[in-house]
Amino acid sequence: MDKITRCITHDGAVMAAAIDSTETVFTAQRIHNTSPVATAALGRLLTGTSVMGAMLKNPEATINLQVAGNGELGIVTAVANSRGHVKGYVGNPDCTTTYYENGHINVGKAVGRGVLNVMRDEGAGEPYIGKVPLISGEIAEDIAGYYATSEQIPTVCALGVLIDKSGMVLASGGVLLQMLPGAFESDIDRIEENLKDMPSVTRMLAEGMTPLQMAERYLRGYEVDVLDEFEVGYYCNCSKAKLENIIAGMPPAELRALADENGEIKAHCHFCNKEYTFDEADIENMISAKN
Repeated sequence: MDKITRCITHDGAVMAAAIDSTETVFTAQRIHNTSPVATAALGRLLTGTSVMGAMLKNPEATINLQVAGNGELGIVTAVANSRGHVKGYVGNPDCTTTYYENGHINVGKAVGRGVLNVMRDEGAGEPYIGKVPLISGEIAEDIAGYYATSEQIPTVCALGVLIDKSGMVLASGGVLLQMLPGAFESDIDRIEENLKDMPSVTRMLAEGMTPLQMAERYLRGYEVDVLDEFEVGYYCNCSKAKLENIIAGMPPAELRALADENGEIKAHCHFCNKEYTFDEADIENMISAKN
């Protein structure tokens, strides 16, 4: 299983959350059969959303991030719960992969221009919905921009997915830093200094660093206290019963009209690619239950 570690500086100035999401992103790639650029984009969003989910205080809360750009990739979606378990999908998993001159995958081009939508459901009351323009489409910068614009929290976000020449995921992870109310200008200066020679997340993971070691690298010069550490992974909680509850809410005429030539309704989950079949008896039972 993958792991998230959350830390805070002993003086309460800076919070850091770091994740090794390699298995999560590998699972997503296998489920959705994504091209390299689709793997990189979805992997980064899954990683960032997992960390943001782990920051939710209500155990029943969830967070949904949607990168809606006008590029070939289409909409990229990720949903996480308060334990950092995450799921997601991409509009065009076969998106053409292009590269920068340095050989890195050009995720920004595939995403295009658009917005980052954030929906946070605390489990009670109306969910919070935020929307900010995409800064680069490279995901990490866009998440940091969301926090700076919508929540006025100075944030550093680094996300990375390392993919080999055959298109397979070798490593994936991320680090999220936030300045807390107790921070001073000197803390900002120290973090900025640390960032000047910071290796990439994937390089640190390739060198065998743990999430805690990555967080400590970003917080160099501080005494660091660990808040919590727990396992995370790709997790879809769909079921036939849940889909039945959704379908059963339709009028009887629409339910019957949905059936194919075999008298069946097939429902597909975008997150895990499972398909559920409701036969004629299931359909009639749903209709009868309304009476």
